[in-house]
Amino acid sequence: SIAVSASMILCCGEALIDMLPRKLADGSNVFLPCAGGAVFNTAITLGRLGENVALFSGLSTDMFGEQLVDALTSACVNSGFALRSSRPTTVAFVQLSDGEARYVFYDENSAGRMIEPGQLPQLPSIAAAHFGAISLIGEPCGTTYEALAADLSASTTISLDPNIRPGFVQDEASYRERLGRMFDLADIIKVSVDDLEWLTQGQSAEAFANSQLSGRCSLVVVTRGSDGASVFMKGGSFHCDAPETTVADTVGAGDSFNGGLLSGLRQSGMLHREKLDAASFDDIRPAVNRAMQIAAITVSRAGANPPWAHELATTETP
Repeated sequence: SIAVSASMILCCGEALIDMLPRKLADGSNVFLPCAGGAVFNTAITLGRLGENVALFSGLSTDMFGEQLVDALTSACVNSGFALRSSRPTTVAFVQLSDGEARYVFYDENSAGRMIEPGQLPQLPSIAAAHFGAISLIGEPCGTTYEALAADLSASTTISLDPNIRPGFVQDEASYRERLGRMFDLADIIKVSVDDLEWLTQGQSAEAFANSQLSGRCSLVVVTRGSDGASVFMKGGSFHCDAPETTVADTVGAGDSFNGGLLSGLRQSGMLHREKLDAASFDDIRPAVNRAMQIAAITVSRAGANPPWAHELATTETP
């Protein structure tokens, strides 16, 4: 049976295996299979922070699918809404260059990609739903997640991080159209400066944010790596500095930021459309600072390895 609650955050999107580069003692290059995927990583972050979180995704019954389910269970993430099938798990080979990650995906006919709108589960009342990343690119899963977002948007706070992977996009025109429709459904939009460059081809963060805030959206966060984050709301904007950290790699940085942001908003009672719409800078700033602290810890460790709540206890005031 699936434990449910109106306080639940539902993460909707891909779960896959990241093949991370490693070296053997003799200097040979090998790849280590690690549970990953942008939306999966956000769910793991939320689970480790003690939030009530579930993942909706397509998960294989193969060896890698079992690895993903085990990782979800270990982080206290509810996997009971996931659609299980015998199709293979998506695999992403990761190349690191100066700590920055680049990806090559193997996704044809995968368990994650081949979920269809007719397979959407019956969902309980939930506090928020998070969408984004490569699950919005492929078909039929892209149509499926868009349909779910549209269904949930009337009663649920919608969070979106497009987390764009240009090398994975085959039909750029239709993908841009989908992102436009998803932006129109979202209450919270988070983009990196790389996402912004691809999306707007030179438009300023302010111009992009203001175009989104003219509609339903209440909160736009533009992450700038070590330069912190710019936060835009209907009443104006502010900047948060990034904590000092030593970067091992950036795998999972933005995903853990999303988890930290949603957790911070939930803890402060702001994870509701009406509250977000009326929020002040002081209402939102603690959640953004929490998100940046969590991302800073994640990038200080190899791979997508977000912190547990107890790891924040020594650096975060109650």
